Amino acid sequence: MNSKNTDLFIDTGYSQCCHFAEKACGDAVAFKRIPAEERLLAVLADGLGHGLKANILALMTTTMALRFSAEDREIVHSAEIIMDALPVCQVRQISYATFTIVDTRLGGLTRVVEMGNPEFLLFRGGEPFPVEGREFSSPRYRDRTMTAYTFGARPGDRLLFFSDGVTQAGLGSPSFPLGWRSSGVRDYVKSTIAGQPDISAQELSERVLREAVAHEPELRPADDITAACLYFREPRRMLLFTGPPFDQSRDAECARIFRDFRGTRVISGGTSAEIISRELHRPLTIDLAAAGDLPPPSHMEGADLVTEGIFTLSRAARYLENGEQSHLDPAGRLAELRESFEHDLTNEYAAHVGLYNIQKVIRLTYGAPYGVQIESTEGQGTAVTLTIPYEVEENEGC
Repeated sequence: MNSKNTDLFIDTGYSQCCHFAEKACGDAVAFKRIPAEERLLAVLADGLGHGLKANILALMTTTMALRFSAEDREIVHSAEIIMDALPVCQVRQISYATFTIVDTRLGGLTRVVEMGNPEFLLFRGGEPFPVEGREFSSPRYRDRTMTAYTFGARPGDRLLFFSDGVTQAGLGSPSFPLGWRSSGVRDYVKSTIAGQPDISAQELSERVLREAVAHEPELRPADDITAACLYFREPRRMLLFTGPPFDQSRDAECARIFRDFRGTRVISGGTSAEIISRELHRPLTIDLAAAGDLPPPSHMEGADLVTEGIFTLSRAARYLENGEQSHLDPAGRLAELRESFEHDLTNEYAAHVGLYNIQKVIRLTYGAPYGVQIESTEGQGTAVTLTIPYEVEENEGC
């Protein structure tokens, strides 16, 4: 997400793993962009317990939280609707999911709302940056306190939020009798950023997850573990010049645009490279030592990459479409450059992720007899029924 009003870009990422005995993760993360409002929403929800039931709770929570946040609904009322809509545990007689909602707008204005999840961490200049919050609760659910934070994000800030599987990693072990705790996460992230100042949101999330799992006895997570990150940074720009202009008289204009561009500059195509070389009086040298079945790349002062045209572009497109990585040919280098400038919303929230994903998870886990049934009568209302096998977990009784 890149704001038109400020030079700010939001890199996103998350990583998660399941309880060691489960196949479905009881945590859920979703992102949603609203380009017209220059706005990014992120939700992390943690369903009660673990396994499929927790997964359903978490997915439903992220679905509703994103929708209500996008519509700017009042947070207390929204939380009440979410709690009312969640399925009730037959043993504990409660419906419960914790959540963290991040709403970032325009030039960095950010609001975070938490209910039950560990407090988020904000890093500014590589150091933990405290943000004061305001607590409030629902008149109907007084035992469920929420906290709201508002701050202006700056380039270089990192916002890390996670489920309690992170802070409670290793709980009860000799090394971490009280778990990893927020202080442990904070110190680890600070050290990681210091060693790699440009670490991406995705990689930082993965590092936190791996470290949390490493604290678990025998590397067997006793809970679902999820870490998510937003990295507010200056945008990275790339200019790809390919194909000569239709009007030859504009060669000099294209060369000036290429020369003055602030960012990564790539030329793809022999004729295009010759135009830039001629107009800017910069020699073009072919790299004859390059291996592979594509025409070799060239070198030119002021160009980060110079390649052949159609074959290289087609191959690079294939690499990007198939998610192929680690190719050392010119197309692989081009694809790597392109991907590094693509903001990481690969997990961007899709419009049909809610009930569709719940139905899919139930069917994959338990088979066709189980799933979601929707009955709606105009003017009366809609009933959604979830049918899943009844199971008793000895450790939790739910």
